[in-house]
Amino acid sequence: MSDYNKNKNCVNVDQSASLDHCDNTAVDSILTPAGIRTVHVPVDLGVYRVSSNLEAHIKFPEPVMEIKDVKKKVEIVQCRLMTIPTSNGDFSDEGAEFPLLLSGYVRKNIQYATPCGGTGFDGSCVSSNIKSLTVRVPFKCMTTITLDSPVQLPRTNNRQEFDFFRAQDLGTGYPEKDQYLSNDISQFHQYCTNYYNQLPYCELISSSILEWDESTDRVSDGPVGEGYFYNMLEKMSINFTIKVLQKQQVRLRALDGDE
Repeated sequence: MSDYNKNKNCVNVDQSASLDHCDNTAVDSILTPAGIRTVHVPVDLGVYRVSSNLEAHIKFPEPVMEIKDVKKKVEIVQCRLMTIPTSNGDFSDEGAEFPLLLSGYVRKNIQYATPCGGTGFDGSCVSSNIKSLTVRVPFKCMTTITLDSPVQLPRTNNRQEFDFFRAQDLGTGYPEKDQYLSNDISQFHQYCTNYYNQLPYCELISSSILEWDESTDRVSDGPVGEGYFYNMLEKMSINFTIKVLQKQQVRLRALDGDE
């Protein structure tokens, strides 16, 4: 058995150690002038209407006589505002432009009539069952938006390494007075700072879909005008409205009596 398995507690913790006192210093204190309060709230960066065009081929698992109904909606799975990091977390200018990456699906539930047994046609009578098929048509795009309100840009992390001078003997084969003058590579020293920035996010407000569906392999069979198909080509124009937000520190003037 390895030493690791024998001793699973790799760090010794003294449970009887006393709790040390931690010093603190107020940063961006909420102790603002009288009548002013600071709140941490979502701030609207802008509302945008996005358009995209899609084309998809849908294959049904059984013959389709006709489409009875289609229920559909837009689903957003990624909405990412691409901002430029800075060293001090400044705010962008009002009216600044940034790329917005979007991806998602159009979820469609298609209700259709399928023939009962074989083609389902018997003279002038047509027998069918009502079934449904749910598909998700993916889309992905990038658009450039102009912000209505400044966004707080992310602060970049930083790491700084430093060394100490050390004089070491050279050993056998070198003059006694000569020494190796450099840093000690067996030591590593670093000062690092990490920032936990507020990520802009989106909300979906509304959507609209215009679609055009056509069968591509329809077979005419049975009474006049009747037939069935397996494959359908659909073209869609989708429009959806999204709101881009970010949590920010905002100073508000308090109401009378709340000072």
